[in-house]
Amino acid sequence: MSRLRVQNIAVSLDGFAAGPSQSLEEPLGIGGGRLHEWAFDTRFFHEMTGQPGGSEGIDNDFLDRGFEGIGAWILGRNMFGPIRGGWPDEEWRGWWGDSPPYHCPVFVLTHHARPDLVMDGGTTFHFVTEGIEVALERAKAAAGDLDVRLGGGAATVQQYLRAGLVDELQFAIVPFLLGSGERLLDGLEEVAGDFDCVEMVSSEAVTHVRLVRRGAST
Repeated sequence: MSRLRVQNIAVSLDGFAAGPSQSLEEPLGIGGGRLHEWAFDTRFFHEMTGQPGGSEGIDNDFLDRGFEGIGAWILGRNMFGPIRGGWPDEEWRGWWGDSPPYHCPVFVLTHHARPDLVMDGGTTFHFVTEGIEVALERAKAAAGDLDVRLGGGAATVQQYLRAGLVDELQFAIVPFLLGSGERLLDGLEEVAGDFDCVEMVSSEAVTHVRLVRRGAST
């Protein structure tokens, strides 16, 4: 059965998954870029960005595992771009250029309709205006026997957690204080007890934590 997985969400010691004031110049919010520095030297990141080399080890393994068995993605609108409100045009095509790293169908949550966007490398963005449940239904149908990965941002992950729809939550704790921004795990009292920690391992850079919802397959 297809599962909904959150993989490799980076959070600061004080719980922030993005900095404040996201913009075209600051796609992860002010200071948010530091959350992902641990990934930049890995072989996975080098291959994704067309660079040679890269380090092996725990961090690389978790990045690799995050893409294994994934047949579709769901993204909040902020993960697609910095534009708010209605689409002024269709010029904006995502943060990643003509060949995004997904290579499968991606369902973007939005309140404003937009035609499907076909990209190079097998990625097609579908813009879903009917809410999180419909997005998940469509993503699971597209994924078939594979899993669906929920890519964020923090508010989107929280919506799916509160709805009891997330089967696996895996994040990387980065050892610095961000101070402000978007918290990942606030306001989840009703569902926090539904998850068990099944894995926690540290590299020199971050601590990886994997939680699985009780009753969900692993």
